[in-house]
Amino acid sequence: MATAVTTARSAVRAPTGTGGGLAGRYATALYEIAADRWKLDEVLPQVDALIRLIDESSDLQRVLGDARLDIRDSRKAVLAVLSAQGFSETLYNFLGVVADNRRLSRLREILAAFVALAAARRGEIAAEVVSAQPLTTAQRTQLQGKLAEAGYTRIALQERVDPTILGGLVVQVGPRLYDNSLQSRLVRLHYAMKGAA
Repeated sequence: MATAVTTARSAVRAPTGTGGGLAGRYATALYEIAADRWKLDEVLPQVDALIRLIDESSDLQRVLGDARLDIRDSRKAVLAVLSAQGFSETLYNFLGVVADNRRLSRLREILAAFVALAAARRGEIAAEVVSAQPLTTAQRTQLQGKLAEAGYTRIALQERVDPTILGGLVVQVGPRLYDNSLQSRLVRLHYAMKGAA
């Protein structure tokens, strides 16, 4: 992460609350179910994998976001994906409840709230990382090293892919926003050129 500029960007959402709101309530319910059944170690990486699957699959995004689909069809489609990908019974049953309550359109938000809640319970700070393409293992390791140098030693990365940033990274840690995206650099260059004219 080279020189970072703190700016306000619409591409990065504010950190998801873990206590209030619909996403927080569902996230808390999933966390408590997994903790009560001693399944947190199983559910945590699966939630991360499901977030990546949603971010990378436009078909799955359409199923989740299409309110015109019959609830039974969307439930069946989402649960078929989970079953085919080998997700646990805990997550499978939880998504069944989310689908039955017509909250599939909020699933990505619920999962992000769960990750933030789990990080907070472990004493970690959640950092949302937006990249134009999924991060490689080497890039993730390098980013964690840079964050550690900046004083963020206990960090939980929440990765999101947004092709509109063109390249680079946007990292939000709490209220701090580090924007090193190509899109922001182009905007700054545009304004600099306008000012010079």
